[in-house]
Amino acid sequence: MPGVPPSARPRACWSVYPGRVPAASDSPTRPSSAISGFDRTFVDELAPLTVPWRGADVPDPALLVLNGDLAETLGLDLEALRSVDGVALLSGAASPADATPVATAYAGHQFGGYAPLLGDGRALLLGELVDLHGHRVDLQLKGSGPTPFSRGGDGFAVVGPMLREYLVSEAMHALGIPTTRSLSVVATGRGVHRSGIEPGAVLARVAASHLRVGTFEYAARKPELLRPLADYAIARHFAEFLGFPATEAEAGDRYIAFFEAVLDRQASLVAQWILVGFVHGVMNTDNTTISGETIDYGPCAFIDAFDPSAVFSSIDHGGRYAFGNQPAVLKWNLARFAETLLPLMGAEPDASIAAATAVLDTFDDRYNRYFVEGLRTKIGLVDTTDASDLIDDLLTMMTEHHADWTGTFRALADELRGAPSSLATLLPNDDSSPWLHRWHTALDRLGRDRRQTADTMDRINPLYIPRNHHLDAALRSATDGDMTSFERLLAAVTHPFEHRDEWAHYADPAPVSFTDTFQTFCGT
Repeated sequence: MPGVPPSARPRACWSVYPGRVPAASDSPTRPSSAISGFDRTFVDELAPLTVPWRGADVPDPALLVLNGDLAETLGLDLEALRSVDGVALLSGAASPADATPVATAYAGHQFGGYAPLLGDGRALLLGELVDLHGHRVDLQLKGSGPTPFSRGGDGFAVVGPMLREYLVSEAMHALGIPTTRSLSVVATGRGVHRSGIEPGAVLARVAASHLRVGTFEYAARKPELLRPLADYAIARHFAEFLGFPATEAEAGDRYIAFFEAVLDRQASLVAQWILVGFVHGVMNTDNTTISGETIDYGPCAFIDAFDPSAVFSSIDHGGRYAFGNQPAVLKWNLARFAETLLPLMGAEPDASIAAATAVLDTFDDRYNRYFVEGLRTKIGLVDTTDASDLIDDLLTMMTEHHADWTGTFRALADELRGAPSSLATLLPNDDSSPWLHRWHTALDRLGRDRRQTADTMDRINPLYIPRNHHLDAALRSATDGDMTSFERLLAAVTHPFEHRDEWAHYADPAPVSFTDTFQTFCGT
C-alpha cells in the first residue's frame, strides 16, 4: 500500500480535569453478584502491573444498550444484567462480589514519542471470565472514573464515543475481523466537560486480554517483570509454545517464536483493516495488542472514496496514522515490541538483535500475502496466484476516480450478474472496460460460473459498514436521548452481507461535502 514513513510527534489524547484523583476509600461501592465466577490470573501472576481501584459513584445509571448474544456466550444472566445491581456493576458503581477491580499499568509510544507511564486512566479491569467455548476473556469498564494513571484527565467518558466503540467493534466482529467486543453502554447521569457539558457513559468491553505492546514497554524497565509477563502472554495466547524448547539453554527460541507469532497475527489484522477500508486513527503502541485483536475505537472511521492518504483523526495533523500508512506503522510498533524482548532472546545481544531483525524483516511479505490473498478473494479470483496486475490496476483506477471502496466490490458482483449500471456510477466505462475484459478472461480461465462467483463475492464483501455520515447522525441523536437511529444502524452493520430494502440507504456513500470536513475525536 502506498504510504509515507510515520512522523514522530508525541501527542496525548485526554481532557483536563481540575480536581484531584480521589483515593480508593473516597467513595465506597457496594458488592454486586449480578456477574459472578470471575478469575484473576493476571492480577495473581503480575500484581506489580496493577493497582486495586474502584469506579466512581454514578448519579443516575441507565442502560442504553446491552449485547444479549455476547452476554449469553459469556454465560451471563441477561435479567441479572438488566437489574439495578447489574446496571450498577456495568457502570462501575458496584464491584463484583468475587473480584477486585484493578487499573493496569503500561507505557507506550504515542505518535512516535515515548511515554514511560500511561496505564488505565479511565478504565478498570473487573476480572476474567471463561466463555462457553472455553476461552478466557477480560471484562473491563471504560469511562468509570479517575485512577492513579489519569495524568490530569477526568477519567470519565461520554455517550457518543462509547456508543461509537460499541457499534464499530460489533460491526468489526460481524465482518470477521479480530476485535475486542462491547457488552454494554450505561449512561451515568453525570455531566462531563468536553467542548461543553456532555452526558457521561461507561462502556463494558470484552477482550481476549488487555496485554499490549505498551505493557511490555513498561515491563522492560523492570527486568524482574519481563519474563513473567512474556510467559503469561504465551500461556494465555500462544499455549503451543509452552513446552518449547525442551532445554533452558535454548529458552531464547521460545521468545523469538512468540515475537514471530504476534507479528504474524498483527500482519493479518492490519491487512483485514485495509480490505474493509478501516482507519484505526490512533495506532500507538499501547493500542497494539498481543492477542492480535483490534482495540480502542476512538478516532476511527471507514473510508468512502478509496484514498490511501485518508486521515480522520482531529489530532493526526501529519497523517502518521493515515489509511495507507497503517501497515508501516504496525511494523514500527512491532519493532518496539521486539526491543522489549531482546533480553529474553539470548545471552548475546548481537545475536538477539539479529534474530529479532530477521523476524521483523518478514513483516512486509506476510502483510502483502494476507492483503493480496484477501483482495483476490474480494474479486472472485480465489485459488489463483496470477492476479497481481489486475489488483494493482484496480487500485490505481479506484484511486484516480475516488471510487467508493465498499460499493465497488458489490458493484463488481452485480456486473457479473449482467447489471453494470451501479459500477458505471463508480468507475467510468472508458477506463473500466479494458480491466473488466481482463477480469472476465481470468475468471473464464479458472472455469468460474459468473453468477456463482458473484454470490460468493457478496458473502465476502460487505454491503453495510458504519459509514461515517450515518454513524455521526446516529450518535448525535443518541446523545440527545433518541436511540432509534443508533439501533437501526447497529442492526444493519451487524448483518453486513444481508440485503434488506429498509437498509438500502446505509449502503450509500456520504456526500462529498461531508467527507471533506469529517473528523473524529479521541472522545476522552
